Amino acid sequence: MLRTSTVVLLFVLLIALIAGGVYYFRDTEGPQVVINPDSGPVSANRPLQLKLTDQDSGLRNASVSVVQNGKTFPLLNSEFPIQTQTESLPLSLADLKLKSGPLELVVQATDRSVYHFGKGNTSEQRVMLEYDNKPPVISVRSRSHNLRQGGSGLIIYTVSEEVVRTGVVLGERFFPGYQQPSGDYACLFSLGYDTDAKGVSPRLIAEDLAGNERQTGFNYFANPRKPVHTRINLSDSFLDAKMPNFQHLYPEETDLLGVFLKVNQQLRTANRQQLGSLGKKTASEPLWNGSFFRQPGANKEGFGAVRTYYYRGKKVDIQTHLGIDLASVAHGPINATNDGVVVYADEFGIYGQCVIIDHGLGLQSIYGHLSSIGVAVGDQVHGGDEIGRTGATGLAGGDHLHFGILVAGTPVNPLEWWDPNWVKNNITSKLQLLKER
Repeated sequence: MLRTSTVVLLFVLLIALIAGGVYYFRDTEGPQVVINPDSGPVSANRPLQLKLTDQDSGLRNASVSVVQNGKTFPLLNSEFPIQTQTESLPLSLADLKLKSGPLELVVQATDRSVYHFGKGNTSEQRVMLEYDNKPPVISVRSRSHNLRQGGSGLIIYTVSEEVVRTGVVLGERFFPGYQQPSGDYACLFSLGYDTDAKGVSPRLIAEDLAGNERQTGFNYFANPRKPVHTRINLSDSFLDAKMPNFQHLYPEETDLLGVFLKVNQQLRTANRQQLGSLGKKTASEPLWNGSFFRQPGANKEGFGAVRTYYYRGKKVDIQTHLGIDLASVAHGPINATNDGVVVYADEFGIYGQCVIIDHGLGLQSIYGHLSSIGVAVGDQVHGGDEIGRTGATGLAGGDHLHFGILVAGTPVNPLEWWDPNWVKNNITSKLQLLKER
């Protein structure tokens, strides 16, 4: 009969054996390996992304190599500190001197598990990719591109392969191009109201799926425009009437002039940024027909007017007016300027009650200071349809319509779009190229 001490010893050894087995076999899976992209074209211009994860034992090391045409190119060999559970690594192909064509990416990653007698678990992943080091070819089909400062232009062009981004870069602005059923691209762009007409040249760009980018110039003439300056005297009655509507946005401001300056500067800037975001909510094909309908009423203030604001004889602010103010009878009807789809119909900062209609290719029209709105987001409208009534909401000093035209969120001069000859010569004639295939 076994003595008690022997039984205890055997029991302890059994527990130790079980614990050792649990410890040894607790992690028998290798690290998780994620490669992005894991298929399709790649290039030296855009690093691949490798993510390694091992939540149990942690990562020990990893190696990456590229195999092409029977040759192996070492790409990465890394050791990781103890307790490293996740690691994200960029994989640049720039220095490997690869040739266009298929390649295999081989990733091996080992964890710190005691399994395999302390060697750990190793995961291997292989993915087939297509190396592409040639940028797309851009061919311009439209000819003359003459722009006024603050005006619009249209360019028609082709790209030799599928792209992730294409359009016109002009100054700091990017105007996306949209592929048409013909396969061509159409891009509306603008020489910004605040862009140096003589100091900037537009560029067409195209970036393919692999990250190769091509830039090319095109025939272009810029006509500078001298700004018109106007003076606006702020009255206490105006501040008393309008600023309480905005005071909740700036509770730190103790006087109404301070609220006005925040609205006229910060809120105006925020609204223009929002217009840029709304400009992306656009149809890829033109929705409009011909020139744009002009709302009845006299021009109160034109596009691009530089407004200097005075309060009690002191200059307090300068801003640029980026639309046309049209006088109206109180609560007069507002009509859609052309065919399109409503993308915004609600209160909108300095514009008050506001409607924005998308006409396709990034072209949109904005109707501000309305007293009432008669449409909803998603509604299809035709030129001449009533969409609301004029008013004095937002930052308006009296009942009128603020009307604007936007190209990819950038305000442009509406006068061009109201002119049938300008639309025919600069827009419609170029869109006709899409049908001449």
